[in-house]
Amino acid sequence: MMAENEIIMKKKSKVKEIKPPVLYFAIRIRGSPGMNRKILDTIKMLRMHKVNHGVLIWGKESYIGMLKKCKDYIAYGEIDEKTLIRLLRVRGRVEGNKPLTDEQVKNLTKYNDIKTLAKALIKGEVQYRSKDISKIKPVFRLHPPKKGHLGNIKKHFKEGGTLGYVENYINELIHKML
Repeated sequence: MMAENEIIMKKKSKVKEIKPPVLYFAIRIRGSPGMNRKILDTIKMLRMHKVNHGVLIWGKESYIGMLKKCKDYIAYGEIDEKTLIRLLRVRGRVEGNKPLTDEQVKNLTKYNDIKTLAKALIKGEVQYRSKDISKIKPVFRLHPPKKGHLGNIKKHFKEGGTLGYVENYINELIHKML
């Protein structure tokens, strides 16, 4: 009996490793007719009010839970640096709905150009909720994708559709929508 208690006491407790947050990009694919009210509220919290709106999201547990909850209406995945730079140049906006330029990045933030801002966003040094980039709009209004979505917009990515976690295909999808 004593040996069993010693074995139980020697088990190690599970320790969660803290990983640096990954930068995700999420795009709303489907509209709201027939959508559950809780899912609609979650999508609005993510700032995706209309179809083809995209947002940058850091991979914290709370945000990942929100993305998983809305997986039947959005596509999301890890964005790479090259795509983020192009996205900021083409679809980035500042207050007053003016396009984002290197001059405005230099005036509004501590970064010299869009490239350094994109690198800081990928590394997690700066986030949209901080005062550093509060004048830059967090929502990207995208066009519908050229040559259409991959497969069906009612199926998940692993079933041949566009919805849910799409891994690195999000970068290709962004290029199609710019």
